[in-house]
Amino acid sequence: MHIETLKVFCDIIESGSFSYAASQNFVTQSAVSQQVRSLEEKYDCRLIERGRAGVKPTPAGQILYTSSKEIVRRFLELENRLREIGSVVAGTIRVGTVYSVGLHELPPYLSEFLRNYPAVNVHLEYLRSNKIYEDLIEGKVDLGVVAYPSKRSQIVSVPFRHDELVLAVPPDNPLAKHSKLSVGQLQGQKFVGFERDIPTRKASDRILRQYGVKPVYVLEFDNIETIKRAVEIGLGCAIVPRMTVENEVARGALRMLEFQEGNFMRPLAIIYKRGRELSPAVRKFIETLTTSNVVPRGRGDKTGDKTGDKTERPPRGERAERNNDANNSDRAEKVEKVEKVEKTA
Repeated sequence: MHIETLKVFCDIIESGSFSYAASQNFVTQSAVSQQVRSLEEKYDCRLIERGRAGVKPTPAGQILYTSSKEIVRRFLELENRLREIGSVVAGTIRVGTVYSVGLHELPPYLSEFLRNYPAVNVHLEYLRSNKIYEDLIEGKVDLGVVAYPSKRSQIVSVPFRHDELVLAVPPDNPLAKHSKLSVGQLQGQKFVGFERDIPTRKASDRILRQYGVKPVYVLEFDNIETIKRAVEIGLGCAIVPRMTVENEVARGALRMLEFQEGNFMRPLAIIYKRGRELSPAVRKFIETLTTSNVVPRGRGDKTGDKTGDKTERPPRGERAERNNDANNSDRAEKVEKVEKVEKTA
């Protein structure tokens, strides 16, 4: 029996999906089905039941899953240690993030990382913020990149960067003639916003309340792209991260206004499970995010923060090592292997 087969089986049980397990292991769904059949034939018993609610283990499947999860974990730890000794940076990194960060903040960092470490596969998943924390604790993802990181005893938070919150309005909105406005001028405006449990929505509401504005939300969505489309067709205005609307502003689909009260900053952070042994690839990925000279489109990093929570630096032994291999930048650029498994964000 191959370790890879046990890992695939564990991914099926944890996700309840054959297709998800296939994408996680970079194989086809038919290959996943074949591996399950081979396990059932080997042990001469049914391991998985399929139903309307998804895939669930049989009693025998649950026994196999419980033992296999520990075997896979120990095997991955062994691989990581051997790779560290051999200075090999390879393997797969599973990163959970939200749309506003994954689509607009991470791309230049991902490009640099994959140029320097072509043997690494980066598996990017779009998830709601609370799901990212859950998946980290359960071991379904290796890292998360989130906005407004929350303090949790099981999670280590490493500061990444800040972005600025601005107001996006359609070009024909009366506010569009301004380049700046006071928060108080938003009283009576219709808003399109993130759903209430999303950290950026909570931060936006705090800003509005601070200046006495009672927002009227006409629509709420779970991702930035849908919010922008709603604003474009005139359904309302929205408080959004600056970088997420730069393309629309450049082509005239939206107008972007800053606030007279100053810059309201959204802190971004890299998070991972406390006590987890990080692979060389994960360490190098964290290093790229925190030390790279890459500057995403727009005004670059912002340092002020009027609304964010403090984040915790990892213990010294867990900090990402500095990259001393200057020759990595001369490697041939590879086709990016970022596989975006879109769920919801």
